[in-house]
Amino acid sequence: MLLLLEVLAARAPDWWHGYELMKATGLLSGTIYPLLMRMTDQGLVEAQWQEPAQPGRPARHAYRLTAAGLRLASEVGKDTRRPGSLPGPVVSPA
Repeated sequence: MLLLLEVLAARAPDWWHGYELMKATGLLSGTIYPLLMRMTDQGLVEAQWQEPAQPGRPARHAYRLTAAGLRLASEVGKDTRRPGSLPGPVVSPA
């Protein structure tokens, strides 16, 4: 979820299609779509149907962060930039 938040925040408030998010994050559809649905249910992401750009193509869902999602992305970003906020390597005793 953190990677997805970071990618969505990078172009906020732009809309993203699921395929674009899969390419940008490296996550598979079986991972990304459940995350997007959960984040939508939590009010972090909004989704809308967009009409096709070309005739004959299907309508697609587009996603972007809500204000709450942007706040969370900002907070998470601050936490990861703080020294010591991320776990370091596990060192076994000699």
